[in-house]
Amino acid sequence: MGTVVIAIDMVRGFLEDGHPLYCGETARSIIPCVRELLKRETERGAHVLYLVDTHHPDDEEFEMFPPHCIQDTSECKVIPELRGFEGEIIPKRRYSCFWDTVLGERLTELQADELVVVGVCTDICVMHTVADARNRGYVVKVPRNCVASFDPEAHAFALKHMEKVLGAQIV
Repeated sequence: MGTVVIAIDMVRGFLEDGHPLYCGETARSIIPCVRELLKRETERGAHVLYLVDTHHPDDEEFEMFPPHCIQDTSECKVIPELRGFEGEIIPKRRYSCFWDTVLGERLTELQADELVVVGVCTDICVMHTVADARNRGYVVKVPRNCVASFDPEAHAFALKHMEKVLGAQIV
């Protein structure tokens, strides 16, 4: 049994200026905190899973959002600031990291009992992943200094919702 860190969308497409869904400087400000958390957790033996937005060029998500993180582009790459931390990369196409991915199977194989969820966007992929993790019975921790969104109000709502409704520990 053990801890798994799920790093959501810590990719160039969301965290580097010039990309269609760049989340802004507020999102970039979590990078040092995520680095510190990854260092601490991996030293304790935690496994790291990078869940990365990876879309087909004609993905239906582009009906709501501009085309972004198209497979085989640099937007899908983990940001350089985190490349020194070993971890598995798992592509995803929807808000929840569990939808149509191998995440559930990997967590079973790793005998995970606690998930630490970090990344962007708090009110979209982070919250939907936390909901699915809690529905699967996982203990979930969300470090507030390691999640961000381009929408401050939605970020605040998501933190409160994850704690009060979903039962995640906001630490």
